[in-house]
Amino acid sequence: MALICLAVRATSAQRRVPSVTPSRIPVLPVAAPRSAILTLKAPGRSHRRKLFFTLLLVVAENVMYLLYPLLAGFAINAILSGRTWQAILYAAMVFTMWAIGAARRSVDTHTFARIYAELAVPVIVAQRSENQSASTIAARVALSREFVDFFEKHLPVLITSLASMTGAAVMLLAIEFWTGAGCLAILLFFACFLPGFTRKNDALFNRLNNRLEKEVNFVTHANAASLGRHYGVLASLRIRLSNREACGYLAIGSMAALLFAGTIALMAGRGGTSAGHIYSVMTYMWMFAMSLDDGPQLLEKYSQLKDIGRRVNTGMPKSPVRIERAPDHKMGCHARPDFL
Repeated sequence: MALICLAVRATSAQRRVPSVTPSRIPVLPVAAPRSAILTLKAPGRSHRRKLFFTLLLVVAENVMYLLYPLLAGFAINAILSGRTWQAILYAAMVFTMWAIGAARRSVDTHTFARIYAELAVPVIVAQRSENQSASTIAARVALSREFVDFFEKHLPVLITSLASMTGAAVMLLAIEFWTGAGCLAILLFFACFLPGFTRKNDALFNRLNNRLEKEVNFVTHANAASLGRHYGVLASLRIRLSNREACGYLAIGSMAALLFAGTIALMAGRGGTSAGHIYSVMTYMWMFAMSLDDGPQLLEKYSQLKDIGRRVNTGMPKSPVRIERAPDHKMGCHARPDFL
């Protein structure tokens, strides 16, 4: 009897459901992935040639940075020996370095201004399709600019820092072994604290961006007391992030001071070191310390981008859009997001 009742209900349900032809089945875009890495890949794929050329200039600039302390040491020794033309070759290297830097800065603006112009529109349309408030959309469009800033400002700094840290350590291993070994020990020391430092930054940026998404609503509707609390919380979060960055700088400075003290004592005790060698060693140590000094700021940017990537739907799916449709060999249309 139960089976008969179920069959009757199924039959009546089928009568109530209207038939759907293939042409009436909606084309639905798959939601864009929410992560900083996938969001960064989307403009990276669309503008890979321009980005490749820009980053190629960054790499060339870093190669010149790595060579100049060594060449400067040779120039100093040539000056002391009276070999004028060999010393003057250093000036040609200086001009080449500045020419590459000027070309890279010119290309940067042309490339990244266009990337942001193409990114902003799909971000707005994607947030509208999710029925986000005007306050949230405005905040997320502003936050999406951070992805373009990553390519324009922070990726070159990241490449420069990594190249300078590793390059300086390798060069020091070659010309002053124990100083190079000290650089590697410092890197291992800070690597032990990296996961905890990053997790705390992630939590602070999550709270900060939660507040920023509601800022337009606060400005439009909140009373003076609520506005005071809102901006007080924003100030507190930014101060905590700044304090963490300052502590990172202090820790890096302390380790750099120990590295300089040990190296100076080693070279002074050994004696008989040429002026060019001393200059090269000191310059590579400064290069290592200054590159390491960029670490706290880059870690903050990494945490910020991770949080923005979880929030902002750029409307740029990682893979081709999938659609639901009835099996019909005549349907050969390609799926596209609604805003295209």
